[in-house]
Amino acid sequence: MKFSFSREEGKITTFYVHIYLCKYIDWQSMNQYFCSKVQGFFYDFYSKIMSSSNYGRLQGKVAIITGGAAGIGKCAAEKFCSEGAIVIIWDVNYEAGEKTINELKAKGYTAEFFSLNVTQLSAVEAAAKSVVEKYGKIDILINNAGITRDKTLLKMTEEQWRQVIEVNLTGVFNTTKAVVPYMVEKGYGRIINTSSVVALYGNIGQTNYVATKAALIGMTKTWGKELGPKGITVNAVAPGYISTEMITTVPENIINEIKQKTPLRRLGTPEDVANAYLFLASDEASYVNATVLSVDGGMTI
Repeated sequence: MKFSFSREEGKITTFYVHIYLCKYIDWQSMNQYFCSKVQGFFYDFYSKIMSSSNYGRLQGKVAIITGGAAGIGKCAAEKFCSEGAIVIIWDVNYEAGEKTINELKAKGYTAEFFSLNVTQLSAVEAAAKSVVEKYGKIDILINNAGITRDKTLLKMTEEQWRQVIEVNLTGVFNTTKAVVPYMVEKGYGRIINTSSVVALYGNIGQTNYVATKAALIGMTKTWGKELGPKGITVNAVAPGYISTEMITTVPENIINEIKQKTPLRRLGTPEDVANAYLFLASDEASYVNATVLSVDGGMTI
């Protein structure tokens, strides 16, 4: 085994481990369970070494971010990578996913993209298994994927209702159910669900969206109770109105009204939400569980 470090301004900037046995062992033919255990050991070791050097708040952690190809998810992927995490993006948008991963890799980060529909449980389970087989563990799950199909109650179709429920609610159930067994095995995990400020006070024309985001708060509190004893924290972030592609269809006069109702007099940025994800995923939030963190500029006051 060989270790090498490089330093810049007194800080460790790179860490490299090479196992010479890899030259002689056909890892593919070995028992995959054993392989994942060995790999998990080295990633845990890597994490401890680097965290002791104050290298990154998520150093060596393996994080899955759904809907990570664009918007808030993309911003979170970049931030998590910059804090030392190995980031896995699950997103249905292949082109955007490939573009984001290429950008991350160009910066020297370790990241992968799975073109994945979170509504398909079998595909999600296969993707989770693939991550563990390669990296030995899953430390963090950010349930960020979501869609809107806005209509008032009388105009909303059954299909519009179903689409939002399947992605925003069933999708979160699927990803969490697939990932949690690996977290339980390690006795550690951070799950962050993306709710919304509208789950707290409702919103005209969003019966389906509000229903899913309110349900996620209930699921967060339930899972926090169920999984807390197993070393897994579960929290939710409730963003206010954030400057992303999802809000581009809102008329300018409505945007101005929203700003006036917000004490900070502005829309939020993807980085505002990504910072909340980072805090809840870090060791600094080790005693934060089953709670909802509003990132809305004070809108719900």
